[in-house]
Amino acid sequence: MSKIEAIEEQIKALSAEELAQLREWFLEFDWALWDRQIERDSASGKLDALAERALRDHATGKTTPI
Repeated sequence: MSKIEAIEEQIKALSAEELAQLREWFLEFDWALWDRQIERDSASGKLDALAERALRDHATGKTTPI
């Protein structure tokens, strides 16, 4: 049995309350990973072209107010 299969079986055995706690923990964990990835991409310049395009589009009126 793989690690994933073992985890799946353990998750299936959780109570509704435990599952809710796991879901909350995993969302926070996943969001933190995503935040770190965005920070790395920003620091490395990977997002510069996207930011420039967004600013250019806004300056030329290609955006709509929220």
